[in-house]
Amino acid sequence: MGNFITRHKRPILGGLATTVFVGLGVFSLGNISGYEAMSLLEASMSGLNMLCNTIILAATTILALLLTLLGISSSADNNLKKDHYHQVLSIAKFDVILIVGALVMFQFFNIPIIESEGVPTSWFDIIYWTTLIISSILCGMMIIVVLMLYTTVTNIIAIVGLKSDHSLLDKQTDSNDNAKTNEEHRSTSKKND
Repeated sequence: MGNFITRHKRPILGGLATTVFVGLGVFSLGNISGYEAMSLLEASMSGLNMLCNTIILAATTILALLLTLLGISSSADNNLKKDHYHQVLSIAKFDVILIVGALVMFQFFNIPIIESEGVPTSWFDIIYWTTLIISSILCGMMIIVVLMLYTTVTNIIAIVGLKSDHSLLDKQTDSNDNAKTNEEHRSTSKKND
């Protein structure tokens, strides 16, 4: 876990900043009563459903596009270190957690809590704050996934497109491949002589 945090410090800080920023916006509403929470929950339910739908759509698209990224990575002339594939694996894991969280919240938002007569009015403020906190966390997690993907894509652009010397290039494998190629050329030239 510590290694994950050190490798992805910037995306995690960006996600935490987003969560705190959205959370502060939510808490600026102040203390509300059960009836106010019920009316606010009713007003925000369609927006929360749309947020979950958007996150699910974006996260599943990112997961599908990771396959394309792996195809580009494996077809590159350069040999990439395992760190690159660990980055892609981290994005995939985090993305799946985001998809599952958004699906669970989407299902929770579709429960007709407001129409239920068995829910005490005092619970609506707890339900309201919980939904807003979890939606803030989902927004922060989406930012983390996007920033992790951005880092990985910029690395691939630098390696494949710009052909620059990059820390993710496995130079040891390149030198071993060059030595094997030179040895094969020598053995072929000896056979020809």
